[in-house]
Amino acid sequence: MNSLEFRVERMSYFESKRRSLVKAITWRILAMIVLGIISYIFTKSLKKMTEITVVYTIVQIFVYFLHERIWEKIPWGRIKHPLSDLPVKEKLKDEDKKVIMEKLRELGYID
Repeated sequence: MNSLEFRVERMSYFESKRRSLVKAITWRILAMIVLGIISYIFTKSLKKMTEITVVYTIVQIFVYFLHERIWEKIPWGRIKHPLSDLPVKEKLKDEDKKVIMEKLRELGYID
């Protein structure tokens, strides 16, 4: 897959709320482990480490989820794919993609 095809592939999708939530949870699990280690180093107490880590993790899951959803609504920095308005009924076959790429190249839209 060349860089143009990769960019087209990435711009064709948007994130569902479920995907954002799963990403938030997995990120928080990693952060929870790191926070637990740091909390224990400073407190030398498993109880305090657990309290700090659990409370902070729960709060951060919701903060991250809201942050992701807010950014999903902000158009700044997004690039709309020029072919995204075409009403394609089904997934394109590889041979059809090649024909389209050649036509776009012929018309001067791509190198």
